[in-house]
Amino acid sequence: MSQAGADRYAYDAVVIGAGAAGLACASDLGAAGLRVRLLEAGDAVGGRIRTDRVAGFTTDRGFQVFNTCYPQVRRRLDLPALFLRPFTPGVLVHTDAGRVRLADPTRRPRDGIGLLTGGRIGARDALAFGVLSARALLEPASRVRARPDVTTRTALADAGLSEEFVETCLRPFLSGVFLEDSLETSARFFHLVWRSMLRGTLCLPRDGIGAVPAQLAAGLPPGVLRTSSEVSALTPDAVVCGDGELRARAVVVATGAGAAVRLLPGLRAPEGRTVTTLYHAVGRSPLAEPTLLVDARRRFLNSCVLTEVQPGYSGDGRALVSTSVLGAPGPAEEAAVVSALAEAYGVDTGTWEPVHRVTVRHALPAMPPPLALTRTTRFAPGRYVCGDHRATGSLQGALASGARAAREVLADLRGAAPAVAGAVP
Repeated sequence: MSQAGADRYAYDAVVIGAGAAGLACASDLGAAGLRVRLLEAGDAVGGRIRTDRVAGFTTDRGFQVFNTCYPQVRRRLDLPALFLRPFTPGVLVHTDAGRVRLADPTRRPRDGIGLLTGGRIGARDALAFGVLSARALLEPASRVRARPDVTTRTALADAGLSEEFVETCLRPFLSGVFLEDSLETSARFFHLVWRSMLRGTLCLPRDGIGAVPAQLAAGLPPGVLRTSSEVSALTPDAVVCGDGELRARAVVVATGAGAAVRLLPGLRAPEGRTVTTLYHAVGRSPLAEPTLLVDARRRFLNSCVLTEVQPGYSGDGRALVSTSVLGAPGPAEEAAVVSALAEAYGVDTGTWEPVHRVTVRHALPAMPPPLALTRTTRFAPGRYVCGDHRATGSLQGALASGARAAREVLADLRGAAPAVAGAVP
């Protein structure tokens, strides 16, 4: 495009949506010297990665953890500035026979030995679990991508793990990771997630998960970000929002899947997983350690005492318990969850005070096999789409997709690669 043609546009690129993908994309485009505008419909950045203060408590919009291992995280964020505190490297599984501690044997060998010698896991499962973890830890990611993809359930069986061990220990935990109960998620994604958990540390920022996108936004050039600016439509060469039309050489749709489909007719997006998180204030912590608790009967996805991880999440000294469940439960189902928590924690939950409830629709994209771990962001000439629904359902996936969108925009605007001739589903 000639300079005269380029001058017809107010911006080189407009990015729609200031979630993780949009923030990464806008940051990279701005760093490359492009004239960029980042539009966010909400009153703050983050998309699904937001934090609220409710009744003096810090509550994320859905239970979230921060993994220090992700390459994009290490590249883009100042980790010490987030004041991270870790979860225990492992989970507690509530079973009818008592609790089982499933620990990372590379970090807590005593717990790993106890699991075996205490009769909670047979020698065959222990060996298979160790080999599976060692392979995930040491095997190059490129080899994971190259293997034929199957479901996670099939991959666990192929690894030699018994059905009993999978049902008792792994399925309850992984259901909370995938936000689905059948282990139908791609084994490619499972192996990469397992690898990242073994290599990294699961943490919470001092000010909630919303501190992550806030830090990303703080690094943007002045004047790039505009919040409370909802986009209603795209024209062939402009973005239509409340302030009128913004003309741009390239438009990147970095919203959630539903909004992306509305703005880009013909785009195919995966189904979304819905999760609801319940927050309760408790006079005394029901579990005096920063450990995730899951239920072998899968009456809830996971639960934890957030104030054991970050004491500052409570403003009055009470403990804050977070519990997540699939879907959007009604009052009767929610009461059943609280009863299940009484059994799992071994305490009376009758005095637990409901603080907050948040349902996140499309919290994660469905990721059945075969799963493409990354896809082009090019949709049509001058139109791009990025987000975790174009990669993997994780912060790493969202950031990497945003980075890819920036690379493809730059290549196309600079003439290093031709723009696509038609839509890419």
